[in-house]
Amino acid sequence: MRKLDLLILFFILTIALLFRLYKINIPLADFHSWRQVDTAAVSRNFVKNGIDMFHPIYDDLSNVQSGFNNPNGYRMVEFPIYNAIVAVLYKTFPVFPLEIWGRLTSIIFSMIVISIIYYLLLKESSRISAIIASITYAIFPFFVFFSRVILPETTAMAFTMMAIFFFYLNVEHKTKGVLSIIYYLLSSILFACALLIKPTIIFYLLPILVLFYRKYKLSLIKKFDFYLYFLITFIPLIYWRTYIKNFPEGIPVSDWLFTSVNTSQGLKSIMFRPSFFRWIFFERINNLILGGYLSLFFVLGVISKQKKYLSLSFLFSALAYIFVFQGGNLQHEYYQTLILPVLAIMIGLGVSFVFEHKKNFINSFFTSILVFSLFIFSFYFSYYKVADYYQYSQELVQEANIINSLTQPDDKIVTDRTGDTTLLYLANRRGAPSIFKDPMDLKKLGYKYLITSNEGQIKTMENDFEIIFENEKFTLFHL
Repeated sequence: MRKLDLLILFFILTIALLFRLYKINIPLADFHSWRQVDTAAVSRNFVKNGIDMFHPIYDDLSNVQSGFNNPNGYRMVEFPIYNAIVAVLYKTFPVFPLEIWGRLTSIIFSMIVISIIYYLLLKESSRISAIIASITYAIFPFFVFFSRVILPETTAMAFTMMAIFFFYLNVEHKTKGVLSIIYYLLSSILFACALLIKPTIIFYLLPILVLFYRKYKLSLIKKFDFYLYFLITFIPLIYWRTYIKNFPEGIPVSDWLFTSVNTSQGLKSIMFRPSFFRWIFFERINNLILGGYLSLFFVLGVISKQKKYLSLSFLFSALAYIFVFQGGNLQHEYYQTLILPVLAIMIGLGVSFVFEHKKNFINSFFTSILVFSLFIFSFYFSYYKVADYYQYSQELVQEANIINSLTQPDDKIVTDRTGDTTLLYLANRRGAPSIFKDPMDLKKLGYKYLITSNEGQIKTMENDFEIIFENEKFTLFHL
């Protein structure tokens, strides 16, 4: 990379950082808070109890997520690398609250993603494609929001991109000796970490396969280092997934992520249904993420001729991820975090294609203005939808403060949030995010307080349990 590229990248990263600092200090009650607080709770318990990577715990002690009572609050999903990083940063530099460190960690990793997108497109395509792709990832509202939330997806994506980056250096620079071994090991170890953080990142092994093919062609099947790479990559994941089977109470039910979505009528299959394609490709990707007009450049990027097909391997990885995890991608917006780099790359290639063929259009100046205008309109339409993601309930925060002031830190709390642990996290209490048993049974299990806004629940309990606090919004019972 030349000094000009470093200067351009520095400018883009500065803009990306400024965009991501927007409302960084708001309470952890914004969009998808129910998932964010589960992640943040693991970090907070690491701070309280010490970092035990093999026994991550969170605030939910109920049977809501796994179907089994979880008195220890085990959280056996991703290997808690992201959670541990947040905890270490907070303990080392306690100048910010834990939630800000969680968001800053995601922001830092998102900037790594931006940097590698720029580098790869600079090498594989052109400076224009590198700039456009990086700016798209840096400033577009959906990209910004989901690369500053307290979730492990951006961290997993950054580890993946770093793995691809180091292997790219190994292949394209034709390194030999110790440096080649270092790049190789760094790549395989980083990808192993990415899989531990988020196993769904597995589809991005396709770019690694493409790079192996570049290096060895068809003789790769005879190369020991080809097989060793995947051994290093998969052994930690296999060990972790085998290990967590010892804690079934800490493993949320997840079979539905492949084929179904939760509705008011229960689970409904959406496997390759027309509604799946409409919601994912039109409503979610086209309208929400790309703001409508950027889809033009995305399509151009897909169909434009590529020299070495590395960029297309990213596209096929993203499509495989979407089609395998149809339920998860349709149910939750944050699942699209793993395809955001691919969308940015294709948009960069599409815009580059337009400028490379500007002589075929009416006027090159008009073309530039049109491209710029489409980006502005797309940004606006996406922002119009994503702006609400930063909103949160002030009443929920006040409710949490009341619980915190009227209960002790070790008291177990029951809320009627139908599985949403946001209130528990904001109150800094552990317990159950749902009234999953009769109040008397909950009392026997050691729960001390129950908070509800359900009038029917209040009437059935007010004669048998002491009311500690009540207002027009909710009632706090002592069990």
